[in-house]
Amino acid sequence: MKARLHHINLSTERVEEMDAFYREVLGLEATDEDVPALRNDEGVYAGDVAFVSDGHMHLHIARKDVQAGFRTGQLVNPVMKGHVAYRTDDLVAFKAHLKAEGVPFADWGDSAVAGWHQIYFYDPEGNVIEVHQKDG
Repeated sequence: MKARLHHINLSTERVEEMDAFYREVLGLEATDEDVPALRNDEGVYAGDVAFVSDGHMHLHIARKDVQAGFRTGQLVNPVMKGHVAYRTDDLVAFKAHLKAEGVPFADWGDSAVAGWHQIYFYDPEGNVIEVHQKDG
């Protein structure tokens, strides 16, 4: 059930400008390695996303979407203000752990990303945390 940091997601109305900033100022590079296959479903999330990396960790720069939670019926909206994401090798055990700790979570399944089962929850300050397991 170990969780390791996978990516940070920044939500913005200015994806192209933010992408250029992180590539030009910080030297990150566009990447297609281990990035999610977005479903681009208007009923879930169809925003632009830029994927950049320092070679070790990813930064996902996503189009802000304040309505995604309402459209999907989920209590946690990961593209309203962004989130920190961890990957686990046993999401079932991780969900059981959250329940035992009394931490409610929103289970998005693979509705937004093909091949990643995603859950989201809040830390005590209201920051959104994603934990996902990659299929296969």
